[in-house]
Amino acid sequence: MQEQEPQHPIFNARTQLFASIAAGVLLLVAVLYSHFAPGEPEQVALISRVFAWISLSIGLLYGGKAASEAVVERKFDIDVLMVVGAVLAAGINHPEEGALLLFLFSLSGALEDLAMMRTEREVRALHKLMPSEAIALRSGAWITMKPADLVVGDRIKIRPGDRVPTDCRVVLGSTDIDQAAITGESRPRFVEVGADLYAGTINVDDPIEAVVSKVASDSSLQKILNLVISAREEREPVQRVIDKLDQPYSLSVLAGSLSVLFIWWLALGRTFNDSLYTAITLLIVASPCALIIATPTATLAAIARGARAGVLFKGGQSLQRLASITAVCFDKTGTLTIGRPRVYKVHPVAWSEESRLIAMAAGLEQDSSHPIAQAIKEEAAARHVAPATLNSVGHTAGRGMSGKMGDCPVRLGNFLHTVELIPECFRNNVNDVLESVQQRGHIGVVVSHACPEKPGGGEAAVIVMEDAVRPGATQLVSALHAIGIAPVTMLTGDNALTARRVADELKLDRVESELLPEDKVRIVKELKLTHKVGVIGDGVNDAPALAAAGVAIGIGSIGTEAALENADIVLLSDDLSVAPWAIRLARRTRRIILANLIFALTIMSAMSVVTIVGSLYDYKLPLSLGVLAHEGGTVLVVANSLRLLLMRSPTPGTSPA
Repeated sequence: MQEQEPQHPIFNARTQLFASIAAGVLLLVAVLYSHFAPGEPEQVALISRVFAWISLSIGLLYGGKAASEAVVERKFDIDVLMVVGAVLAAGINHPEEGALLLFLFSLSGALEDLAMMRTEREVRALHKLMPSEAIALRSGAWITMKPADLVVGDRIKIRPGDRVPTDCRVVLGSTDIDQAAITGESRPRFVEVGADLYAGTINVDDPIEAVVSKVASDSSLQKILNLVISAREEREPVQRVIDKLDQPYSLSVLAGSLSVLFIWWLALGRTFNDSLYTAITLLIVASPCALIIATPTATLAAIARGARAGVLFKGGQSLQRLASITAVCFDKTGTLTIGRPRVYKVHPVAWSEESRLIAMAAGLEQDSSHPIAQAIKEEAAARHVAPATLNSVGHTAGRGMSGKMGDCPVRLGNFLHTVELIPECFRNNVNDVLESVQQRGHIGVVVSHACPEKPGGGEAAVIVMEDAVRPGATQLVSALHAIGIAPVTMLTGDNALTARRVADELKLDRVESELLPEDKVRIVKELKLTHKVGVIGDGVNDAPALAAAGVAIGIGSIGTEAALENADIVLLSDDLSVAPWAIRLARRTRRIILANLIFALTIMSAMSVVTIVGSLYDYKLPLSLGVLAHEGGTVLVVANSLRLLLMRSPTPGTSPA
C-alpha cells in the first residue's frame, strides 16, 4: 500500500461529511425561505439565493479539489463531470440544482471514504497487533527492546498479558495463548516446551521463555498484514474494465451532452437555456458514479469481514473463484484431521488401575518429542495425572521405550518390544486387541509392566490412538451440501482402512486413498471436467493438487509459509466450520456486486432515456430529480456493499447458520 501524503484536516472524510451536511442544511434553508418567508418576493428570492450560493461554494470546495486533482493528472473523470455540471447549472440561473448536485456528490464521496475507512479497520487492527516491545536476554541481563531489533536465536521472556513480539518457540514453561485476534478462535491454546508461538498473540496465563525463530519482518503476522494490504489493492476483472473505461466514458458523456445541446438548439429550435438545461441533466444522470463504486466497496467490505473471521482473501479474483466452486477436495492428514495422534481410549487388558497406567506411560515419554509421546503426555495432563518417576529410561529405535518402576521393568511400544513383560495368559488377548485396533484404522501402543505381586506376574494394556478430526469437521459435509457443494471428496496417501474410518465418520461423498501426489492432481483434473473445484489442504504436502484446483485454500495456516504464499485463500483457524462460511461470504459478495451493477446501470439508462425522450415531447425532467436519482443511487450502492460487514461469524465447531 503506497504511503499517502498527509492532507489538510478540512479535507478528511469526517470533516467533509459534516461540511456536506452543513451545505445540505443551507440548501434546505434556501428552499424553505423561498417558499415560506414573508416579505417582498425580490428580497426573499435574493436571500434564498445567498443561502444556495453558500451551499454551492461548500460543495465546490470538495468537488473542485477532486476535479483539479484529476485535471492535474490529465484525466477527465466523474469528478470533473460533476463540477462542470454544477457550475453550468448555476450559470443558467439554477444555483439550487448545482448546490444540490454538489451537496449529494460531496456527501456520497464522504460516505464512500468512510466506508473504505471502515473496511480498512481490520488492517489497522492488524497493525495494532504488532507488538511494541520485547524482553530479551542480552549479555546475561533481561533488557527491553524493539521487536525489530530481535535476531533469530535470541531468548525472550513473555509475561502474562504480553503480546508475543515475533514468531518463536517455547523453551521454558507452559501457558495459554490467546490467538483470537488473528485466527478468530474463541478459546486460548495451551502451549508448552517445543510449541510454536506467533507474533501478536497474547500470553494469558503464566510467564514463559522462548527462542526467536523469525525476525519481526518475516513473522507470520507481518505476512498476514502484507496479504490483506495487497488484497485490498487488487482489482477484480470487472472493476479493471470499469476503471479502464472511466475516462473514455466520461468524455463520451460530455460529448453526448454537447451534442444534445447543439442538436436541441440548432436543429430542433429549442431555446439555448432549455437546450443547455437538458444537456446538463443528461450529463449528470449518465455519469457512472454508482457504477464505478459498485465493485470495490463490496470487495473491500468482504475482504475486511473475512479478515475479522480469520479468512484471508488474496483479492477480488479469489473471492470470485471461491463463489463459483461446486465441488471440494480435501486432504486428510493436517486438513480434515489434526495431523498428529491423540489418545482415543485405553484398553486395560490386564491392568487394574488406569491412572497408574497413564502415569507410567507418561513417565516413559517424559523427555520425548515423538508425536505418540506428545499424545500420551497430553492425555496425562487432561486427566490431571502426574508422570511417574522412572529410572533407567531408554529408547530402542523402531520399537519403543523402556524403563524401571523401582526394580520392576516397564515397556511401551509395539507388541514385539513389550511381549516379554506381558503375562503369557494375556499375550493372545493383547494381540487380538491390536489387530482389532488396526482394522479400524487406529494406532495401538502396548504398555507392559513386570510386577511380581500381580496375577501372572505383570500387567498389560493397549493405548488406542487416532488422528483426530479437526474442530468443525463433523458438520462439514452437511454444511457444504446445504450450500450446493457436492461431491465432497477426500484425497489421501494414507492406507485405505484409516481413510475409510475418517470418511465414514465425516460422511464424505467420496474417498480416494493410497494416492501419490500425481494421483491427486489427476483426480482433481478429472473432477474439473464437470465441476468448478476447490482444493483445501494444509499448504505443505498438497502443493500439486492446490495448483491444479480452480481455487486453492490453505487451512490452519497461521504459521505455514507455503500456504500463506501459495494458496489463493488462507483459513487461519484450525476450525473447518469457517470453510463453508467463507464460501457463503464469497457468494453473497458476488450477489451484492451483481445487484450493485444492475442497479447502477438501470438508474443511468432509465434516467438518460427519460431525459432525452421526455425533452423531445416537451417534458423537462427536473434537474433536481436527476441529481437525486444519480447521487442517491451511489449512496444506496455503498450502503448495500456495507451489509457484508454485518454478516454473522461462524460458530466455532459447528456449521454456520
